[in-house]
Amino acid sequence: MAETREELWMSAKERDRLKVLHEVHKRHITQRQAAVELGVSVRWVRKLLGRWRARGDGALRHGLRGRSSNRKTPEGVKRRAVEVYRQNQQAKLWHDYGPTLAAEELARQHGIVISRETLRQWLIEAKLWRRRRARVEQAHVWRARRARHGELVQWDTSEHDWLEGRGEKLYLIAMIDDATSELTARFVAHDSTQENLRLLRCYVEQHGRPLSVYTDKASLFQIAPRAIHHRDAPEQQLTQIGRALQELNIEWIPAHSPQAKGRIERAFQTAQDRLVKGLRQVGAQGAETANQYLEQVYLPLWNRRFRRQPQLAGDAHRPLLPGTNLDSVLSICESRVISQDHTVRWQGVIYRVERQHITAAMRGARVLLERRLDGSTWMRWRHRTLALDACEVRPALPIQPAPQPAAKPMRSEREKALAKQRKLEARRRWDAIFSRLPNRPIWQVMRDSSPPTRGLR
Repeated sequence: MAETREELWMSAKERDRLKVLHEVHKRHITQRQAAVELGVSVRWVRKLLGRWRARGDGALRHGLRGRSSNRKTPEGVKRRAVEVYRQNQQAKLWHDYGPTLAAEELARQHGIVISRETLRQWLIEAKLWRRRRARVEQAHVWRARRARHGELVQWDTSEHDWLEGRGEKLYLIAMIDDATSELTARFVAHDSTQENLRLLRCYVEQHGRPLSVYTDKASLFQIAPRAIHHRDAPEQQLTQIGRALQELNIEWIPAHSPQAKGRIERAFQTAQDRLVKGLRQVGAQGAETANQYLEQVYLPLWNRRFRRQPQLAGDAHRPLLPGTNLDSVLSICESRVISQDHTVRWQGVIYRVERQHITAAMRGARVLLERRLDGSTWMRWRHRTLALDACEVRPALPIQPAPQPAAKPMRSEREKALAKQRKLEARRRWDAIFSRLPNRPIWQVMRDSSPPTRGLR
């Protein structure tokens, strides 16, 4: 606010000092008492009195008031930063960038290092950004992080327009450690059991087996029990992922709400903002380019900036047990019965057991078939895992069409009358022969032999 000769703007601290100095000038208190009240030394009180008597009340104001700060960013840097933001916004490159991400891009691409709040104020002044009121959302009680790395891993899939219409629809499957926020993710074309098993394999090979995983109640992880009252129903019905987790001795914990696994949900919110803009900059149009940017740029950036140290030292991940075959564990398994010719059927294909693997008691035995991630088919039988080969499909015999009956020639009216007459004569001859049979029913004999009686009372 502009000052006039009649008005002198002072802070509350400066007004308090002026009042104390007036008391000292009137000899109501001593300089030592004034120093104690103001929290300064007696020497500084004498200096303030000298300045006040020489220059008046304005001498108590701060000497830098009205002057620019020595740490102020130069005007040239301000104009350049605002102009770069305006140009990228008009080019539809930064049209959805906020001050935080824009400040990081200015520092990385243009060498303009400023804080996000400084850039926010500059953009508001240039009318390139509007203030937004903070929304009061429903508060949820935060769960404390797990203490060690590998105790709990949150696992989920995000469905979003990651390529902004430049290519096929992609899904982002991610796993984030609860203690450190370390992220592992990959883009896939389908949110299927096979793709989730591939991500689990990548995580286990990189870190080891976590103690537990935290997911939603999707059908990939949980199924409704079927035929639970049947005598042959299993005690525990698992999905393919549930069975793999059980064989790896990894506990599965279901989340009852999205807020319960909020760490992975917030990671998806950040990815739907920053990862989408990064994919736009590199012009990603498919899963291969998107995964390349994800693994080389985004995940290292995330783990470098958002990863934190766990509360307790040490790693809770466990190595694979000796003899564990990940190819066998992370596969699609179904139960089948071996037929009498040592073959099994699965999904319309007949598989045969190799002759050198055939043993006694194999016919009619129930076995477990594996469809591994590489497409091969295997069979588990009595602690043995055997490779299966598909039988060659016999060529179907060509079906000969049935011969069509020859078309009957059209008959004239005279021929039709003669045929009808022949049919009536044949029926009369048959009735005559039948009437001479000795074992006819009595009612037929009475009907044909005796004349009808009329007027009989």
